[in-house]
Amino acid sequence: MSSSLVPPPAPAARAAPAPPSAVRPRHDREQADRIALSAATRRGARLPTEDVRGWLAERRRAHVFHVERVPFAELDEWRFESDTGNLVHRSGRFFTVEGMQVVERDRPHGDGPHREWQQPVIRQPEVGILGILAKELDGVLHFLMQAKMEPGTPNLLQLSPTVQATRSNYTRAHRGTDVKLIDCFFRPDRERVIVDVLQSEQGSWFFHKSNRNMIVETLDEVPELDDFCWLTLGQIAELLHADDLINMNARTVLSCLPYRDAAPGALLSDLQFLSWFTGERSRHDMRAQCIPLASVRGWRRGVATIEHEEGRYFKVVAVSVRAGNREVVRWTQPLIEPVGLGVAAFLVREVGGVPHVLVQARAEGGCLDTVELAPTVQCTPGNYAHMPAADRPPFLDAVLGAPSSRIRYEAVHSEEGGRFLNARSRYLVVDVDRDEDADRDVDADRGADPDPRGALDIAAALDPPPGYTWVTPAQLTALTRHGHYLNVEARTLLACLNAVATRTRAPRGPRERDAA
Repeated sequence: MSSSLVPPPAPAARAAPAPPSAVRPRHDREQADRIALSAATRRGARLPTEDVRGWLAERRRAHVFHVERVPFAELDEWRFESDTGNLVHRSGRFFTVEGMQVVERDRPHGDGPHREWQQPVIRQPEVGILGILAKELDGVLHFLMQAKMEPGTPNLLQLSPTVQATRSNYTRAHRGTDVKLIDCFFRPDRERVIVDVLQSEQGSWFFHKSNRNMIVETLDEVPELDDFCWLTLGQIAELLHADDLINMNARTVLSCLPYRDAAPGALLSDLQFLSWFTGERSRHDMRAQCIPLASVRGWRRGVATIEHEEGRYFKVVAVSVRAGNREVVRWTQPLIEPVGLGVAAFLVREVGGVPHVLVQARAEGGCLDTVELAPTVQCTPGNYAHMPAADRPPFLDAVLGAPSSRIRYEAVHSEEGGRFLNARSRYLVVDVDRDEDADRDVDADRGADPDPRGALDIAAALDPPPGYTWVTPAQLTALTRHGHYLNVEARTLLACLNAVATRTRAPRGPRERDAA
């Protein structure tokens, strides 16, 4: 080629403009179609949905699992520091149990005087990886789920992400074996990333905890591993209707999938919604800091528990664990054990034919940004049983008293089993749109009065109390692309809403879909 046809180099002071071929659409529409296809496919290429429970039972039988409560003195590599009283690991890794002091000044909507409290809290500054591997099988995206043992879950073994590991785990601070398939999530090919976002953990029990939520597609052959199975989104949606089957870490990752929004609009524009939320964050003045565990007021330390002096909220306990399929087969550790079953619920209604959910801007001491979007109701009812109705969380009685005809989704799910013991919540989606005939028929069958206080009718108002607003599930899904907007309970309910939608519209499998 003649040198006269070669363009001169760009001036050193200016970057060369990107070639036109480098410009691409900002959103991958094809990816949304592939996700929709997987959600509509309830017959997987490898394992039938009806066989998943049997497969999990077989994996339980294949390994030795045992969890036993022990006194703190029997924690092998943990100790209470002499100066702070903090419960720490000898390596200085994993996590610590410390104290937290929270001061809430100038409460945003005049709902009572300022509050101040102290409590134990888990401090784990390292960021873990929650990663699900995706692959096309028979033309449909499947997701590699792991039968993972966690000492705190009631049935010990649940479906979890492909990889669920803290930095201490995957750098082998425990001196155990390598985390399987972890390399798939280190510096992944950007062309194959479906989800990659930092998300928060429970702000009531963790201090500023985040995990990297990832879904990465692979084109490579994946080795057949005994404790792993490939499932479609449609299969996972079916399994989300069962109690204690899909673990919390899988639910939070799956909630971040970029489903396409087919709704024509929303009660609030995206800008109005974000402006409302920014205002809520701005109005809260909550300050939280870690303090020595030994100085926490209102809590007492015994031989085997640290608990609140009134027996409420939660306990810090110790366990000894044996697990045949973990990187380390024997260990001891502390866990947080809640007192009572939690409740997390979305109230739902249609506005202009478009489904909306009622969210609250909830402040929690352990949240990095203080305020995150939460379910309509999120609490442990037993902690409020002694209080008058006016002091109980808004909408709690409406949810607890909802007629069965109004409940669109209900399941009991376990929270994170690596740090919490028997932490379970009843997750609900409750419809506030009035159907008097359905209420009357269903509740007559069970001998109950249909919503006698009209609490759900009051909750249906389009002008909710301060701190609450109606938004569409799609608006929440859009925010899961960014960290620290939706709390972990709201993300679980978003995954459950997707499961309800999938069950409603999904054909049984590829053959029926093609025929349709």
